[in-house]
Amino acid sequence: MTIPTHKTVQCISPAGLHKMAYQEWGDPHNPNVLLCIHGVTRVSGDFDQLARALCDTYRVVCPDVVGRGRSDWLRDPQYYVVPQYLSDMVTLLARLNAETVDLVGTSMGGLIGMALASLPENPVRKLVLNDVGPKLDLEAMARIGEYIGADMRFNTFDEAAAYIRAISASFGEHTDAEWHKLAADVLRQDRDGKWIRHYDLKLSVPFTMTTGEAFKASEALLWAAYNAITCPTLLLRGAQSDLLSPEVAQIMTQCGPKAKLVELPGAGHAPTLLHIDQIEVVTDFLVG
Repeated sequence: MTIPTHKTVQCISPAGLHKMAYQEWGDPHNPNVLLCIHGVTRVSGDFDQLARALCDTYRVVCPDVVGRGRSDWLRDPQYYVVPQYLSDMVTLLARLNAETVDLVGTSMGGLIGMALASLPENPVRKLVLNDVGPKLDLEAMARIGEYIGADMRFNTFDEAAAYIRAISASFGEHTDAEWHKLAADVLRQDRDGKWIRHYDLKLSVPFTMTTGEAFKASEALLWAAYNAITCPTLLLRGAQSDLLSPEVAQIMTQCGPKAKLVELPGAGHAPTLLHIDQIEVVTDFLVG
């Protein structure tokens, strides 16, 4: 079975240097690069199935966004925001010497992809937005924000995995083995042997700093970014998503890049892209 190599790249924030870890699948000399960026509390391992399906076509690169997984934590948590993540992705693409890139972004990863694809002279050739758009449901954001910073510690892996499964129920139906992997990817043991989530709990800081007015201002910036995108764009929406409404998804098919919309049944926020039917939708768009 194809396995990835694990690498790091040094990036910078206003608070100093940090390393971002990433997985790389396929031929490291392949000029066709696919960048896959995960959601807010997830990690690069979320794209293992998609990477296996596409690594004969692409050099597939899946980073752990700073503050998650194998990557460093930022010294100042106020920089756990899209502009910093965008800067890190540009650094990563420079390391890869990628002149063009196709990009798949889930939730937060999609916001990073939108930001990159909106820039003049950007390298994005095709863009896949997985259950995210320029207008986010405030209640859904509050739901996500509630558990991000909670200091949860579990005596056993099974207890921790049950918690991950409960808070991730909107991912949709998965086998026990799939739920085990979804949990194992985002859990680790601390020095006391307790099972904890594999990210910096201070990721929650930007959520607590966001007021109603700031949320509106961010939304305006996101719409401006989306409307500046010109590359072919695929929009995936979990049919039961509470983050991306059907109305917003439809608007996204009429403005900016006029995204091709595909609703994925049996999933809310966000489709995991673990199942063959979901993977085929992405591969057909990218290489079909």
